[in-house]
Amino acid sequence: MTMSGITQGARGTHAGMLLWALIVGLSFPAVGLMSEGLPPLLLTAIRFAIAALAIGVLVWRTPDRWPSLPGLLLYAVMGLCLAGFFGAMFWAAHRATALSMATLYVSVPLLAYCLGRGLGVENPAGRLLAILALGAIGALGLALAESGATLDGLQFGIAEAAFFLGCVASALYPVLTKWGLAHGWLSDRAALRTFWSLVAGGVLIGLLGLAMETPRALAAMTLFDFLLVAYLGVFSSGVTFWLMQRATAVLTPGAVTAYTYLVPFVSMLLLFAGEPGRIGWQWLPGAVMVVLAIALLLRRAPSTPSRWRAAPSS
Repeated sequence: MTMSGITQGARGTHAGMLLWALIVGLSFPAVGLMSEGLPPLLLTAIRFAIAALAIGVLVWRTPDRWPSLPGLLLYAVMGLCLAGFFGAMFWAAHRATALSMATLYVSVPLLAYCLGRGLGVENPAGRLLAILALGAIGALGLALAESGATLDGLQFGIAEAAFFLGCVASALYPVLTKWGLAHGWLSDRAALRTFWSLVAGGVLIGLLGLAMETPRALAAMTLFDFLLVAYLGVFSSGVTFWLMQRATAVLTPGAVTAYTYLVPFVSMLLLFAGEPGRIGWQWLPGAVMVVLAIALLLRRAPSTPSRWRAAPSS
């Protein structure tokens, strides 16, 4: 592929990840509309199942729809990463403060970069590290603004340690995808990679939910709840996973996960739309740093080793 083709592919991928951040940011209000008392892990498994069905219809007739044995094993590990993250997040949600979890979550892009370096899918990139650090500080600033600019909720215990391990698992997901693509274990079609990782993750999360939650609690779901789960399944799981898989074929794991810094920025804009009285100067430093980090990321040339570059796949 020519350098101009790589650059055009990277631009389209960055645009897709901007859409990813918007969809993820808009998903949180939708989750808040669901009835209380529903089992979150089992709901996540249902979301993944709906997303896998939607994508499966599109990819089922493709000639390479069945993964190889090494690919299937890798999808299982990737599914374990998803199960580990969601399991840790839901377990820690009632045991750790929101500020502590937000603070730990900003480490995901830096973790992805370090893990990617360890597996050889990231080049040494001081500029990318600086961009990730800037975005992390900005996202942390937004988390502090949300908490009232106080550090009272910042703590570290067993719940926070468990959530941090979940963050490591989340960071490992795009790294394993990139590694699998580099070794030819995974399909070059983003939709197929999305489908199989959703299947593997959904099965493992469902098993975790059956072990930790009460399945009969799902009987309390209303029609509105089901429609919300269907929306979240198709868009917040299916479309966002496809966008991330598509981006991972072009960008490095650190660059892909850097877009998580935009999620609290989108949440901030939604908060201002609903509660204009919350607008204040305390939001400005974090917002500026996040926007600057993403702007620098958009201007950064692709740095993936040439033998691993690929055009965005469908």
